[in-house]
Amino acid sequence: MATLTTPAPRVALPGVLKHQAVRKLLMLALAAAILVPLANAQWASGTWPHALTVDLTKPLTSASDWIIDNRDSHPLFLYFFGYLSNGVVLSVRAVYLVLLGAGWAGVTAAGALVAWRVAGVRLALGTAAAFLACGLLGMWVPTMQTLALMIVAVLVSVVVGVLLGLAGGLSERLDRGLRPVLDTMQVLPAFAYLLPVVLVFGIGVPAAVLATVVYAAPPMARLTALGLRGADKEVLEAVDSLGATARQRLLTARIPLARKELLLGLNQTIMMALGMAVIASVIGAGGLGDRVYQALASVDVGAALAAGIPIVLLAVVLDRVTAAAGRAGDGEPGSHRAAWAYAAVAAVAVALAGRAVGRLDWPDAWTVNIAATVNDAVDWMTDHLYSGVPVIGGTADWAGHFTTWILDPLRAGLQGLPWWAVLLLVAAIAWPIGTWRTALTAVLALAATGVLGVWEPSLDTLSQVLAAVAVTLVIGFATGIAAARSDRVEQLLRPVLDVFQTMPQFVYLIPVVALFGVGRAPAVAAAVVYALPAVVRITTQGLRQVDPAAMESARSLGATGAQQLRQVQLPLARPALLLAVNQGVVLVLAVVIIGGLVGGGALGYDAVFGLAQGDLATGLVAGAAIVCLGLMLDRVTQPADRRVKKGA
Repeated sequence: MATLTTPAPRVALPGVLKHQAVRKLLMLALAAAILVPLANAQWASGTWPHALTVDLTKPLTSASDWIIDNRDSHPLFLYFFGYLSNGVVLSVRAVYLVLLGAGWAGVTAAGALVAWRVAGVRLALGTAAAFLACGLLGMWVPTMQTLALMIVAVLVSVVVGVLLGLAGGLSERLDRGLRPVLDTMQVLPAFAYLLPVVLVFGIGVPAAVLATVVYAAPPMARLTALGLRGADKEVLEAVDSLGATARQRLLTARIPLARKELLLGLNQTIMMALGMAVIASVIGAGGLGDRVYQALASVDVGAALAAGIPIVLLAVVLDRVTAAAGRAGDGEPGSHRAAWAYAAVAAVAVALAGRAVGRLDWPDAWTVNIAATVNDAVDWMTDHLYSGVPVIGGTADWAGHFTTWILDPLRAGLQGLPWWAVLLLVAAIAWPIGTWRTALTAVLALAATGVLGVWEPSLDTLSQVLAAVAVTLVIGFATGIAAARSDRVEQLLRPVLDVFQTMPQFVYLIPVVALFGVGRAPAVAAAVVYALPAVVRITTQGLRQVDPAAMESARSLGATGAQQLRQVQLPLARPALLLAVNQGVVLVLAVVIIGGLVGGGALGYDAVFGLAQGDLATGLVAGAAIVCLGLMLDRVTQPADRRVKKGA
């Protein structure tokens, strides 16, 4: 007998519960209603519970002392780290001596000829002018020290990055294992890399080179793997049909097809190596970064600018040359080899001519001292622009007002909240944007700062990051919208953004110290300026890539420009805007940490203090907290769909 069944009626959810974000927040509120009373009953003070804090000072100090005591006797140091350290020192020393032996004329000629072969006459003239400017500013020797360190670090980074990229590009399992590690490494501030290597190698060039390698290798690895995985399938099938072995397939098809990605990886590696080589001056890297570091420590803006200009020039030249190499076509191999041979012969001839006439060192008479002039200008600014300017006040007044009205209340608000409320707030932001794993990772990362005993400094750093991100997003979104709606504005902005995006983080501290003095507000100002170009560029691209059909539909319905922006462009560009927020947060954190050098305080100060005073326990705890804070901020601002697309 047949039976007739009717489906059970589905219970319709109230309208507000149809939104996934609302359901997540309700579940979070339910969990909080159960857990918060239990936590409050156990630890009622509201500050981070002392019982949940793990004091690592003693074990870290013991480990540091053990390393120092055994550095000259333990087999691990004698037969591994010792050889590694000596190899790095000898390599940097050898490259440095070659650069000095070539003389200023030989190095300038070699740089200009390489730029000519890669990018043409115009960039060759710019490269020669950049090297000559380094000499004119009296920074030839520090520039060669920085170049020597960079050359060694970039070579090692490329080797390490290519090997990791090959592993990830040829093996799906290794790619899945490497991807989260590379993701995490790329969002961590540069300072976080310094402390572990100092613990093992001590202060000096080996620690600086190895920190630079660890910092600069991830983009090479990621882009190598991406290039190998993106190789044209039809070409690979054609190679297979010819009976090529796996090795022949790699060397004759996959690597040549990934040429553009490899050169882009080289560009990114060089730029990151330069940035890190400058920052590594705080652990004894020497060179231009050390000149800036020493000048900032004594608030000598003129000396800092004299060393900062060569850093900017090097960054711009290296970026343009390597970017041009990535865009260059293949051409005729024979003619390329001949042209490179002529260029090499010309560079050697110039170097030998310089040696013959005894002009290896940059002549002192050709040096221009700009430090005194710049310091006079800064003194004038201090007297006339720092305070008391009619109507608008002065730069010191602005910094003071920003600190009093924004930074102090924000820090007091965060530190005044119960610890569980801060964690709940992080979960409430992270879960609707991402997944429950994202929220859990962010909460655990922030909680780890409390476990490390640096809850209050971490919230101080977080308050600076939030203030800087808010300013960055307001200015960045407004500028990005203007650039997206006007070709002329975008053309005017493009060269400015290009230059700003190539400059190392350290350089941004120089103008803000000149304008605002030292303190938390200057650190925030430097972070804003550093992060703005990326936010503007991503916002502009996101808005310009909105589906033209959707825009045409809005126009045909009579929507005004403001309505098109608000109802069509911004909603459709949401993934790009979230990416802009994520990049803005990561970049702001990197500079806020470095702001510890100019009075930013909090975790940045602890890290600098630990490095400067040899108190590695304090520095390592601060470094671990910086890693946790960076991880938390990245996860909170990382949309779920981007996580899926990564590495695809």
